[in-house]
Amino acid sequence: MPSLTRLLLLATGLAAFAMAPAGAEERPAIFKGLMDCKAMTDPSERLACYDAAVGALDSAEQKGDIVVVDREQAKAVRRQAFGFTLPSLAMFERGEKPEELSEVSLGVERAYRSGEGKWTFELEGGAVWMQNDSETLFREPKKGSKVEIRKASMGGYFMNVDGQRAIRARRVK
Repeated sequence: MPSLTRLLLLATGLAAFAMAPAGAEERPAIFKGLMDCKAMTDPSERLACYDAAVGALDSAEQKGDIVVVDREQAKAVRRQAFGFTLPSLAMFERGEKPEELSEVSLGVERAYRSGEGKWTFELEGGAVWMQNDSETLFREPKKGSKVEIRKASMGGYFMNVDGQRAIRARRVK
């Protein structure tokens, strides 16, 4: 599974195409070439055009010049980015109403305290969250603990660890 960093870099790199208004979208030239084949009336010319365009599309995808992202991958990116303030990435919202995540539930991979006694949580999928209040957790988190993170007011987040009282947290990675 690609790392969050790779997915965010991919999303940022493709954002230029995705951020154009729906009516003013400019498709990448390689995709436009494929669509232009539809206009050909001679069947053999159209087939030759499609063969060439598909070959170019496949080659560009293999070289990493273009990336194909399906709907489930787009949802996974939005879920993995929970807790980060990112610009709207319209390419992940095409053809559907964007899913507004207000909370996520994840497992703890590692949890440790800072010198100040505040917790840092490394979660499934690579996300790292830090406690930013002075609340006490009565049961120490460990690998496999379940956390629920939900949006709070003013851009903050609450985190419940194994059903305990919520602490305030922020995402750092």
